[in-house]
This record gives sequence, C-alpha cells and structure tokens, in this order.
Amino acid sequence: MASMSTSSSRPPSTLSRRQFLATAGALLLGAKLGISPSSAVAFNPQQLRQSMQQLYGQGGLSVLEEWFALLERLRGQDVQAQLRDVNDFFNRRVRWVEDIRVWGEEDFWATPLEALGKGQGDCEDYSIAKYITLKQLGVPGERLRMIYVRARIGRSQITQAHMVLGYYSTPNAEPLVLDNIAPSISPASQRNDLDPVFSFNSDGLWAGGGSESRADPLARLSRWRSVIGRMQSQGFI
Repeated sequence: MASMSTSSSRPPSTLSRRQFLATAGALLLGAKLGISPSSAVAFNPQQLRQSMQQLYGQGGLSVLEEWFALLERLRGQDVQAQLRDVNDFFNRRVRWVEDIRVWGEEDFWATPLEALGKGQGDCEDYSIAKYITLKQLGVPGERLRMIYVRARIGRSQITQAHMVLGYYSTPNAEPLVLDNIAPSISPASQRNDLDPVFSFNSDGLWAGGGSESRADPLARLSRWRSVIGRMQSQGFI
C-alpha cells in the first residue's frame, strides 16, 4: 500500500492494489449485511515469545519485550495518550519498505509480530499493528477501523492506494487518523489528501465514510482472513 512522502517513506505502486480499489466500491454496494462476531484480542505472551524466537531470534524478542512494556505503561491511561504513544511506537519501530522487498509479494498483510520482527512493513502493517495494540489496551473495537483511502501525492491529482487507522469516539463521529507517514494524529477533515474508499474492522465493512456496515470482513477480505489465522497461531488471539 502506498505511503506518502516523508524522509523515511516513499510511495510504492502495485497493479493489484489499484485494481482492488477500483472494484471495491462495486463489491461493497452489492454486499449483504453479515457482521461476524468480534473476538477480543486476548494474547498469550508465552506463545508470542516462542513464535518470535522461532521466526526472528533474539532481535525479535527484544522488540517484542518493548511492545509488552508499551502495553504495561499505557494500560489504564486516557485514550488520547494511548492513541498518541501507539502511533509513535510503530512509526518509529517499523521502517516503511515495499512488500515485494520484504516478503517477495506484491501485497502482503503482516501480523504485528511479523512487522516488529522484520522491523519493516508498509501501510497495512502499521494500521493492523496499531489496531491490535489499541484493542489489547481496551479501546473498544467498534471505535477503530482500518481505512482504505486514495492518497493524493503532493499537489498533483495523482492518487495511490493507502491505508490508515481511524479512531471514532462515536459511530458517526469524525475519525482521528493514525498514519505511518504523519508524526501527529489529525481529524480526518484536516487530511484533504485522503479520500476514503472503504473501512473495516473485526466486526464489519463500510463503504466510503459510511456508518452502516455492509458486509462481513472475514468473508470479503481474504488478506484480513489470512492475518487473523496467523495471529491465532502466533498467540495474539
């Protein structure tokens, strides 16, 4: 997924993502309502450590312990502090790199363990990691959505596919946008460079900026289904 310009990020482009965004609207408009039950993020720290050790060795374990420390420090704090520090943590710990260079695939969605273990990822990986972390801290899942957008590059009319995480204080509220290319969290109205295409979480799938779920994300998003399966095996859920 595309990342807009900062000193540490460059925008990739992949045909599969453009095709995906081009057809997303039609797919969602034809979808029937079918919300899957939300599963709480209840991780198994020992299993996570074993998974990280097996996949990424001692270096991976070290950053995983930093993540555990982040959770311990932020647990019980106000949601604004949680949003800010989780956004900062992953923006600093994960370096933006195209999927093809990290995974050898055009579009790969990593689990938080995989993103931290590699220390590299793209916009979906940041968004998923922040989503899972905030849910673990007790932020209600219905207040969080991963949002696919068309991101305008600079002052041009050229757009690229991108993903951010949105925090909604209420279902119809303007979301706050957590983005891997922005150091600060901004209301969506201040991000004129982003046009929402659809959003999703563990409970539903929404077209554009809508407030009514149109489909079951596990049924419609195969990559999300794959991430859920790997998180289960690694010890997140």
